[in-house]
Amino acid sequence: MATVLVGIAALIILVNLFYFFYNRSYRYSYFSSILFFKLFLVLSGLTVGFGVLYYALSMSQDVLLDSSSNPVNVDIWKALYFSGETIVSVGFGDYVPVGIARLFALLEAMMGILLPTTYFMRSLNKNENTES
Repeated sequence: MATVLVGIAALIILVNLFYFFYNRSYRYSYFSSILFFKLFLVLSGLTVGFGVLYYALSMSQDVLLDSSSNPVNVDIWKALYFSGETIVSVGFGDYVPVGIARLFALLEAMMGILLPTTYFMRSLNKNENTES
């Protein structure tokens, strides 16, 4: 039963993505595939960069605690996971930054909010310029 539900959910997601990107009414909207691709690459690069930073910091000090406040033995995958959930502002709460990592997590979260906002503002401005 769970497999069927996962399949249905995946199908719904794919249909919605297909509709969003290939519906003719969106062809003249604010979406810019070049800006979107650039945003994706920048956010991916920042995620990897901050992940490596957290991993490097973990070699000399504790940078992450688990939900029970125990220090986490950080490997590169845990660092990338924490970085990914931080930049998209999910913050599941399974890892909590401590020490200097708190500052870096705050900066990463701010970038994760400001960069997509900048993307949408550029898309809106680009569309306004083409209409006038």
